[in-house]
Amino acid sequence: METEANGASENAGRVMDGPTNPMVTPLLTDLYQFTMAYAYWKAGKHNDRAVFDLYFRKNPFGGEFTVFAGLEECIKLIANFKLTEEEISFIRKSLPGSCEVKQTTLGMIQEGFFSYLREIDCSDVEVYAISEGTVVFPKVPLLRVEGPVAVVQLLETPVLNLVNFASLVATNAARHRLVAGNSKMLLEFGLRRAQGPDGAIGASKYCYMGGFDATSNVAAGRLFGIPLRGTHSHAFVSSFMSPDEILDRSLCSSDGSSTCEDFVSLVQSWLSKIQWSKPLSGIFGETNQSELAAFMSYALAFPNNFLALVDTYDVMRSGVPNFCAVALALRDLGYKAVGIRLDSGDLAYLSSEARKIFHTIEKEFGVPGFGKMSITASNDLNEETLDALNKQGHEVDCFGIGTYLVTCYAQAALGCVFKLVEINNQPRIKLSEDVSKVSIPCKKRCYRLYGKEGYSLVDIMTGENEPCPKVGERILCRHPFNESKRAYVVPQRVEMLLKCYWHGKSDKVREELPALKDIRDHCIKQLEQMRPDHIRRLNPTPYKVSVSAKLYDFIHFLWLNEAPVGELQ
Repeated sequence: METEANGASENAGRVMDGPTNPMVTPLLTDLYQFTMAYAYWKAGKHNDRAVFDLYFRKNPFGGEFTVFAGLEECIKLIANFKLTEEEISFIRKSLPGSCEVKQTTLGMIQEGFFSYLREIDCSDVEVYAISEGTVVFPKVPLLRVEGPVAVVQLLETPVLNLVNFASLVATNAARHRLVAGNSKMLLEFGLRRAQGPDGAIGASKYCYMGGFDATSNVAAGRLFGIPLRGTHSHAFVSSFMSPDEILDRSLCSSDGSSTCEDFVSLVQSWLSKIQWSKPLSGIFGETNQSELAAFMSYALAFPNNFLALVDTYDVMRSGVPNFCAVALALRDLGYKAVGIRLDSGDLAYLSSEARKIFHTIEKEFGVPGFGKMSITASNDLNEETLDALNKQGHEVDCFGIGTYLVTCYAQAALGCVFKLVEINNQPRIKLSEDVSKVSIPCKKRCYRLYGKEGYSLVDIMTGENEPCPKVGERILCRHPFNESKRAYVVPQRVEMLLKCYWHGKSDKVREELPALKDIRDHCIKQLEQMRPDHIRRLNPTPYKVSVSAKLYDFIHFLWLNEAPVGELQ
């Protein structure tokens, strides 16, 4: 939503809505960002032009890909980055004692720091990022943030916070989608098990982005337009004692042409037919009548969306026949039941047996399409259980997944970092005895090179002033730190990865933030463009991330230049 960008109010300069979570403010940061800002300011370095890269070092969940998410929330933070007087007052109290204002000349200089804080915003910041929903890999910058060093440092912690979990849960969702296959519907059911309200809202958003179809989270549905799904619980079923509790038994036909005055009797007649039919004789006996009452009550309330939870008492002896009786009664009135949900037991066996019953009823009673009734499964599902179900063989059409999905139970964090790569046009490098923690210096351009079959082959980073790789041109791609790992690539398509999403006061063209549905579509298309061995669940092939020959030489020149030379005694 566009707002007025002029004026002297605290909202001045805002050009879009703020982050979804109102707790995402300039204070959502580590204290040392403000202590560094003060030290920069005191040294007169606060306006030095700095370039930082946000990237990660290792793909999560033992895989070889990650889905980038959280960009929209980062841009919303940056667009609205402004400290209020109340926030500045709290910072004043929170900084170490050396920053306290005293009635001295030194104190007056220090008071100037708080005046500086009142003025800062992100009008002099530029953000270049990979499109949200893109499949990404270690070392390649997801975001490049340029601007005054003190301001960009203040952005470090909140931006990392907004990207780390978002990318982790979107990747987790994408992995579940890959195991389940494109033909299955995936529902996110994690609200009650998520790490607090923000974890739940974020998980719903980014699971949808990663390929899930709907959520049970009503708040997320309202905020993001995610489709909602849900029916009833075991408590609803067990709350009924008998069909006598159903007072209003009438149900109008779907076309409104007639009314069934006693839907309960219609259901009971169908149950009797099922129990006495020859193909089903000996399979069904007496069913639980309180469960039947619950199913009838729910069908009377939602005749167009009747989906029954059938495992409260006994799936095959009670739940499935009771559901079938209600579904057939609804059909008599022109309605089509949705299906059943299994929340316990042997899901492969129960889904297969239920499917057999549906097919038998379709054939026995001449009910076209009854055999294709939807079967939903839940009950603490994860990647491993989905994979096991696939190997066993099952008849589940839809999976409801919660705890393991939204909590990212298999891995707690992604581990994104935010590293200085250039200041005042001077490249900087962070060294470490652990080579994986050595940063790649300078402002870079990043490209994805595609091969003849349409799959991406390699990502390559180049210096900012190097020419763009060209289609059909032979390019030497080098591992950043291993001199023996190198290969020539002749790309059939070249994609520039980093695009400007926030231009500050510059006149550069800024990419528009796409709708969530468009990001989801982009994510799904990205996964389709990956070579299958890169995204398979077991023993995936590592994707190649490289640098140009020129950047390789510069990295190692700077490494040698910055590393102290030892002396042997």
